[in-house]
Amino acid sequence: MKTELEVNTLKSFQTELTRFFLAYKFALQEVETKINILQEEFKLIHEYNPIEHISTRVKSPKSILTKMMKKELPPSIEAVRENIRDIAGARITCSFVEDIYKVSAMLQAQHDMEVVEVKDYIANPKENGYQSLHLIIKIPIFMSDHMEKVYTEIQIRTIAMDFWASLEHKIYYKYNKEVPEHIRHELKEAALQAAELDRKMERLNKEINILKENEAEPSLLDSTPIAHLAKYLTELPGNKIMDDALFKKVNPC
Repeated sequence: MKTELEVNTLKSFQTELTRFFLAYKFALQEVETKINILQEEFKLIHEYNPIEHISTRVKSPKSILTKMMKKELPPSIEAVRENIRDIAGARITCSFVEDIYKVSAMLQAQHDMEVVEVKDYIANPKENGYQSLHLIIKIPIFMSDHMEKVYTEIQIRTIAMDFWASLEHKIYYKYNKEVPEHIRHELKEAALQAAELDRKMERLNKEINILKENEAEPSLLDSTPIAHLAKYLTELPGNKIMDDALFKKVNPC
């Protein structure tokens, strides 16, 4: 029969463990909110959405334990918190490679988010052909009695990169990571082909954008409701918005 001290110790540990996982859940909610805001703003201003899909996950206790053993960490929550930095993970899928760097730059410009490390596996692919941009960040979350900064990993990929990585993971899982040499070679070839597809699609996209800019008529450029509202406001007599703009132009600070 457990003593009262043992029961209280167990309850305390359960509470600590619950708060530990909640912190990562809340961190991902913060990251997802930031991404959604940037996505919506970019879409309204540029009439283009660089993000195709967003997904998030918190590592399972089993995965954390496996990584603890691999890193030979002591069995403590603090050791896990400081040494395993991808417990909370967000994945952003973009249309084109240039979008990856745009989204990365927008995220890194967030003042309340500390960028700990950037791993560019696009400029420097892994040996197996894997490509992606990884950001390791610390994001503040506010609990009932304290604030803490939580490590989160953000992976940013194109659709082609994500397709390859997902299938590669399934194949390795099926073979229990003991993949025959000829299959590893074929997977790397497939990664190179996916990268070439990304480059080709990006070239096509740039050509289409140039054609679109050359063919666009000025009358069609301001067709959004916000553009109509802005035009109406600037044409009002004694318009304060225009007066302020002109004042700043004539008297710059």
